[in-house]
Amino acid sequence: MGMKPGERIDYTVIDKRPKLSLPNSGKIIIWPILALEVWNIERAMARMVISPPQGQPMTPDHPNWSWHEYGMRVGFWRIKRMLDDLSIRPTVTLNAKVCEDYPEVAGACLESGWEFNAHSYEQLPMHKLDDERGVIEQSLNVIENFTGSKPKGWFGPGLTQTYDTLDHLSHAGIEYIGDWVLDDQPIWARTEHQPIVALPYNYELHDIVMMNIQNNPSHIYRDRALDYFDTLYSESDDGNPRVIALAMHTYLSGSPHRISYVRETFETLMKKPGVVCWDGLEIYDWFTNQIPAPKN
Repeated sequence: MGMKPGERIDYTVIDKRPKLSLPNSGKIIIWPILALEVWNIERAMARMVISPPQGQPMTPDHPNWSWHEYGMRVGFWRIKRMLDDLSIRPTVTLNAKVCEDYPEVAGACLESGWEFNAHSYEQLPMHKLDDERGVIEQSLNVIENFTGSKPKGWFGPGLTQTYDTLDHLSHAGIEYIGDWVLDDQPIWARTEHQPIVALPYNYELHDIVMMNIQNNPSHIYRDRALDYFDTLYSESDDGNPRVIALAMHTYLSGSPHRISYVRETFETLMKKPGVVCWDGLEIYDWFTNQIPAPKN
């Protein structure tokens, strides 16, 4: 069995660790993340927007499959127009099968120069894979064949990991993950191979959590993000910048009644002084240039 998380990372207090610095006395990094997934109609859906009759999930689940499909047929393009208008280049975390099933979507991301981050092969928890290492390698190879370069970052489907996942990822050449929500700054984590960076993710500004689980009204995406930002912006006055991840899914943030609030969120935050908007690779490079990898 691989290491538990507490064996992979050291406990450090954010106010007492070596300080990071951003160019031009920057204070905050916005990390925009767009998830692209493939939901197999032959399995239970990754999540539901409408509960099944009599409360009993059934397969095939056409109602919830078509909800996700709307995101790939319509919602993605709505989000892309917004990001292009605002000159934002997100981290695109995608099931590798998107390159096969939705090549127009993956091709549009590639044409725009967006970062490709691996999100396994399709939307299935890591715990349910018979060959975890094999699926990781398959995912990276499919994306590399489509884009011409191997992804350096990884998000697990549903943010899932086994105790061995980080070891398999490091063995495959992955250099950062985005699954953990335990800090406001990047941290190093040990593996059986090379150390790996955990970039700061969060569930608080996550459209699935806010809209699909908590069932908040659409404007909460904007309101919560601005409140969250204000606190971290103030805390960054100590000269130690924080990272704020803003997660989007095409079937949620790409819905007609939400997109204006998502746009307003980015427009408002990016007007603040000392704010940069970077993808995962840029954040990884910024961090590792200042905090070298520890001995594993």
